[in-house]
Amino acid sequence: MSIRAVLFDLDDTLLWDERSVEEAFAAACEYAYERTGIEPEELESCVRQAARELYASYETYPFTQNIGINPFEALWGKFAEGDHPEFRLLEQLAPAYRRAAWTQGLQAAGRVDEELGAELAERFMSERRARSYVYDETYEVLRQLIAQYPLLLLTNGSPDLQQEKLNGERELLSYFDHIVISGHHPKGKPDPELFKHAMSLLGIEPHEGIMIGDKLTTDIQGAQNVGMHHAWLNRKGLELSGDVHPEYTITSLTEIEQIIESINSQEP
Repeated sequence: MSIRAVLFDLDDTLLWDERSVEEAFAAACEYAYERTGIEPEELESCVRQAARELYASYETYPFTQNIGINPFEALWGKFAEGDHPEFRLLEQLAPAYRRAAWTQGLQAAGRVDEELGAELAERFMSERRARSYVYDETYEVLRQLIAQYPLLLLTNGSPDLQQEKLNGERELLSYFDHIVISGHHPKGKPDPELFKHAMSLLGIEPHEGIMIGDKLTTDIQGAQNVGMHHAWLNRKGLELSGDVHPEYTITSLTEIEQIIESINSQEP
């Protein structure tokens, strides 16, 4: 049978989350430069490293890996929703984590200043919340596809954080018949059960759907786990590494319709 539905990842597939994070870091570190003289690039590197190390030290780390919440999302996420008890731990840990990441980053860059660390933690949060971007072709492609297929958004992350990202681009919400956020489920992508749940909502078999996403280890591996068609969105021209080999590789969302046509033409 032909393709009957299209599944999309959210972050860095439709939403340009990486740009939002980079700009928030740049703004916060530029403010710190004015206060301390520490070069913004140096401070950002130090804070990112401190954030990764701290994040991995918490008891919640296995859960965040399972659901798909990265250290930089925890630098601005509140984790106020979600039924998993680990979300309540994250909610309690997050404020201290943010302050510690910025304070330790400052210290690694040569400045001991807990008060400034706390101020920068708050500034980063506000700078990140002020920035929401979609890729240039996102809405054009969604408008074309929705005329022919039901669309489902399948995203890893905390329910309230992913919803906040969507609320920042409310037009996105209108294109999707279903929105599946991993934080509402036992496991995130690439777990087969999450993909099976998505397929049940759409009423399709694996070969009747196609997954579009930028992460080989979550989006593409997850689609492969259930036998679903898939296309790796490789905007940066990265070289393949590891054991995950995508069925299709694209550099822009505008290539999706052509791939679907190709798949449909191969069906008996």
